[in-house]
Amino acid sequence: MDPGAPALAASVKVLIAGGFGVGKTTMVASISEIPPLRTEEMITELSTGIDDLSGVESKTTTTVALDFGRITIDKDLVLYLFGTPGQDRFWFLWDELARGALGAVVLADTRRLGNSFAAIDYFERRGLPFLIAVNCFDGAPRYTIDEVRDALDLDPSIPVMLCDARDRVSAKNVLLSLIEHLIERATRPNLTTK
Repeated sequence: MDPGAPALAASVKVLIAGGFGVGKTTMVASISEIPPLRTEEMITELSTGIDDLSGVESKTTTTVALDFGRITIDKDLVLYLFGTPGQDRFWFLWDELARGALGAVVLADTRRLGNSFAAIDYFERRGLPFLIAVNCFDGAPRYTIDEVRDALDLDPSIPVMLCDARDRVSAKNVLLSLIEHLIERATRPNLTTK
């Protein structure tokens, strides 16, 4: 390697996951330094009885495949963001989206906190590190981090934080916290070795 050549930045794939209408597309759009790729379609009456719009009645579009964005953290680290679809009928895409990911953000909505369990279970079963980011919607009930942790029955090692997916700084803080969590897990001594 040429000693005068600039070093290449490490590329890290991160998933932005969670239930239907929790703000995944919004988060990717707010943080991406490139125009985000979106695969949104209008919600029509054909989704009646399929998509549960309770708590998000004003939602008019939905992601049907993925959202994609990119953010350069610094000269050594670039994050590639993949937003997952939230409806159960599109979950077959999650396995492909998760391939090669180093970690995930599970966005949660306190109006429908139970919708977070499927994403949490998905990442726990696959051993993919994640954190919970509670998207603080206007008018939504407010809970402490400990109350959210208890309600979701989370392991104490899983970070939980509050955020506003619309706000670039807030979204960036979530991603930085995820990176810190990934580094901490990678450098933690393995307690099972003899």
